[in-house]
Amino acid sequence: MTPAPPVRVLLVEDDQRVARVNRDLLERDPGVHVVGSAASCAQGDALARALQPDLILLDVHLPDGSGLGLLHHWRAAGLLTDVALITAADDEASVRLALAHGAFDYLIKPFTGARLAELVARHRARRPAHEGGPRLDQAELDRVLGVIPSAVGGLPRGIDPHTLERVAAALRAAAGSVSAEDLGERVGLSRVTAWRYLEHLVRTGEASLDHHYGQSGRPAKLYLSTDTSDAR
Repeated sequence: MTPAPPVRVLLVEDDQRVARVNRDLLERDPGVHVVGSAASCAQGDALARALQPDLILLDVHLPDGSGLGLLHHWRAAGLLTDVALITAADDEASVRLALAHGAFDYLIKPFTGARLAELVARHRARRPAHEGGPRLDQAELDRVLGVIPSAVGGLPRGIDPHTLERVAAALRAAAGSVSAEDLGERVGLSRVTAWRYLEHLVRTGEASLDHHYGQSGRPAKLYLSTDTSDAR
């Protein structure tokens, strides 16, 4: 089988230290190649057009403008490259605007290496099997959109039964409610992967949501097993 082509990534980040860290994290994956790094909107626009990367990781706060404005400019010009925001901008308005302009993911600094790897994996999953082809069938379109159809007579696709049991057992053994990040550390999964399994347990009634409000006033999404048979 012919190996998949590498994911060619452009970084648009004005903090050179952060850009180096992100490059190092990305290139831990041998299938990822950072083809360029820009420190401004103008540089990012020029490199995006010259290098034609597969994936652009874009900051919001740049010295000559907003990354959100640059994203809007790209989409208006017909640039359909996958763009993900990696930024300290954590306000809901920025997130909504980024998604409205076609960003497929949004990471709030600081983030984990596992979450960045999950972003790249999501990009790979979105790439059509025949890039440039004129049409997609529904199954391939669902994969590009990230839709997880239910498997006939079993678990949804993307939910492994052995991993599900590990997550369920760890949740039952937890002393009280836990976050997806905490549970992921216990069973060796990324926060996003643990979250996906926990949400499945909520849907099937094996877990419940337990929202807590911290000093910031934002609800923390915690999970609690509804089956305490394994509780210590």
